[in-house]
Amino acid sequence: MRRHGEAHWQVLIPFDAREGVSLGQAAKRAGKSETTLRNWCVQHGLGRRVGGGVWVVSKVALTMFLDDDQEALAAYLAGDRSSSIMKHYFEQVGIPLPKVSA
Repeated sequence: MRRHGEAHWQVLIPFDAREGVSLGQAAKRAGKSETTLRNWCVQHGLGRRVGGGVWVVSKVALTMFLDDDQEALAAYLAGDRSSSIMKHYFEQVGIPLPKVSA
């Protein structure tokens, strides 16, 4: 079942290849199968298909999901890329906060 508002999820936006990992890499991080990760991407907004092709999973969103930090994940999916909680998660996965255009 998909969550309300998924069409507006801001996953990997702006796109930065450093933030994304393959389904296989994400599955290994989570200790789950690629099928499970693909389902999580669809159901929880953890990744997206880039150019309609391969799935790319956000390291940031996956970390929030695995930490069960629903508030941070909701903020990420809504497009927050500047709050202190976003800074914490982006630093945790070792990538800089994206530049947000005004």
